[in-house]
Amino acid sequence: MIDYNESLKILKANLPVYERVENVCINDASGRILAIDLKAKNDFPRFKTASMDGYAVSFDDLKNGILKFKILGETPAGKFPDFKIKSAECVKTFTGAILCENADTIVPIENVEISGDDEILIKESVSENFAVRKIGESYKKNEILLKKGTRLDFASLGLLAELGFSKINVFSRPKIAILVTGSELLEIGQKAQNDSQIYSSNHIILNALIHSWGGDSEVLPIIKDDKNALKNAVEKALENCDFLITTGGVSVGDYDFMRDIMHSPDFEILIDKVAVKPGRHIKIAKFGEKLIFALPGFSVSAAVMSFLFVRETLNEILNIHENFKISAVLAENYMKKSKFLEFVPCSLKIENTKIFASIYGKKSGSSAIISNLINSDLFLAPLEKTELKKGEIVEVLLLKSKF
Repeated sequence: MIDYNESLKILKANLPVYERVENVCINDASGRILAIDLKAKNDFPRFKTASMDGYAVSFDDLKNGILKFKILGETPAGKFPDFKIKSAECVKTFTGAILCENADTIVPIENVEISGDDEILIKESVSENFAVRKIGESYKKNEILLKKGTRLDFASLGLLAELGFSKINVFSRPKIAILVTGSELLEIGQKAQNDSQIYSSNHIILNALIHSWGGDSEVLPIIKDDKNALKNAVEKALENCDFLITTGGVSVGDYDFMRDIMHSPDFEILIDKVAVKPGRHIKIAKFGEKLIFALPGFSVSAAVMSFLFVRETLNEILNIHENFKISAVLAENYMKKSKFLEFVPCSLKIENTKIFASIYGKKSGSSAIISNLINSDLFLAPLEKTELKKGEIVEVLLLKSKF
């Protein structure tokens, strides 16, 4: 059994190169992963631009005490100015409009009063370059605006629109098959034959996670505890996916057939058990260039192992560089349940500028209590410790929270 950091090194050393890219409309690109570094083709704005309605003047006039200006005309947004002001001249200029030649400062409308039909009198002066967007204020030519691996959101999509992109290259979603095993499991809506049967939740959990991480999942029918049926299902699934995730059948029981299949000659075992809780019986193998993640059957174990290994895999192959780790103050004493590195469900809260990790309200028991992960993150209880004291600084693995 190896520790978690060593298992991650092994996994990352065996990841396939992923280069599948597609060109999609930006309206359909929310949440997709950018496949290129995006550079600015020009400065933006390319010209000095008004950031509010007012009168474009030369600051030298204001500095010299000139307060009365002749209005030459106006420049609305969307029209290139055709004025060249001289001393004591101005142009009425609207928000978003380009400043005329020789103008460098906007005097707001509320700072002036109209004198006759074509003159203004400045009541309150302003500083140099007031209300003027400088050339390149947003970005400079050749500046990298978005890096390969960026998860596109409202702001980055807005930037793409500003740059004039209607379509953009993103990574194709890796196809991940989900295969849940266990004779006790029912499909959603299926009628139970006896009281020992329960509804499967793992396929729902994994499907949601994979989509949120940038993958495309295919949920396969549940396979009962039949070694031949499971072997056939695994082989068929691997024909049509980039990765396969299975749950159940990896421990040491008589019906844990996934363990036996993973140890057959067709598979190259990369990881066989990791010194973590929950989920230490995880197995990861290669089938050619394809990866198989064989996760434990308990829902919390399957979910946590997915965060630790599947999310890391997708981030690595899609060049995603998001940080999911922070430090927090432990809000209560915690007695470890094992000799392994424990990932403990907790709630994060901010008090007096400090982040606290709290286990208050979390149920104690097996790794089947999926409600413990609702609105939760995971703090790490190190392998070498037996207990952690209130007030200790702990590392937290973020599941949903963003700080």
